[in-house]
Amino acid sequence: MKDYIFTSESVSEGHPDKVCDQISDAVLDAYLKEDPNSRVACETLVKNNLVVIAGEITSKGNPDLESVVRKVINDIGYDNDALGFNGSTCEFINHITQQSPDIAQGVNEGQGEDLNQGAGDQGLMFGFACNETPSLMPAPIDLSHQLVKKQSEVRKDGLLSWLRPDAKSQVSVIYDDNRQQIKSLSAIVLSTQHDEDVSYEELKDGVLNEIIKPIIPSEWITNDTKILINPTGKFVIGGPVGDCGLTGRKIIVDTYGGMARHGGGAFSGKDPSKVDRSAAYACRYVAKNVVKAKLADYCEIQISYAIGVAEPTSISIDTFG
Repeated sequence: MKDYIFTSESVSEGHPDKVCDQISDAVLDAYLKEDPNSRVACETLVKNNLVVIAGEITSKGNPDLESVVRKVINDIGYDNDALGFNGSTCEFINHITQQSPDIAQGVNEGQGEDLNQGAGDQGLMFGFACNETPSLMPAPIDLSHQLVKKQSEVRKDGLLSWLRPDAKSQVSVIYDDNRQQIKSLSAIVLSTQHDEDVSYEELKDGVLNEIIKPIIPSEWITNDTKILINPTGKFVIGGPVGDCGLTGRKIIVDTYGGMARHGGGAFSGKDPSKVDRSAAYACRYVAKNVVKAKLADYCEIQISYAIGVAEPTSISIDTFG
């Protein structure tokens, strides 16, 4: 029987799409802090030294959104004009309007056909868990997340001071033929933005010894494992200067790395009435408890909703037994 290989990727906090996710969530948090009943749907776009937020928000709160956005960008590490994107100097455009009253009457408790609080939209959501890792996440996405988290740590603590915020990781895991046991890794990819003056050899050595080796179990790296570090050779231009960023474009990174199915809805910038987020979280919670209780090694749950209706239109569970 042939081995089974599965690959997942992750992105750092400085990836342009993930910058947008964090801005959208910071806007959400700012409103919920002032008014827990806020209805928030916030999208963000970043390109070069420009940030645009747009969406629909109804709230009794009135946070200083420009300050919120600038703080997120600076905290990530885009705090220098040399990077081409600077939280202190970037142009900020706010195009937020109120939530449609037609939607609100179906979502708010005591209004609409269903007098309970209804789902903010129709849709289908999935939750998944497995016993491959302590986090109950699939190994490929778990390892990919750990790599970019480590990249951020060694960048911010100055261990690799020439690192810049933008980075991506990718891990390919080899399972045995029945997909029950991890044998090794076929490939590890880490691409990270860096200063102009660091040599490629210094970069490779630093990333290998300070990011990859502390995260990846040595027994999973064999002579056949491909370790690819900045395979283009140069990654100085990054973040929103290199690529336009948008909220909600990393939905597979945000969930299970492709190991489980996805209903299509993004998470960031959405208050709990948006079932794209809250129902997906609830499904994950249930799946985790099924696996943690050792009722199954793998568990995937699907739930679906109609807009304005409190009860799901369907619930299904698969334990792959």
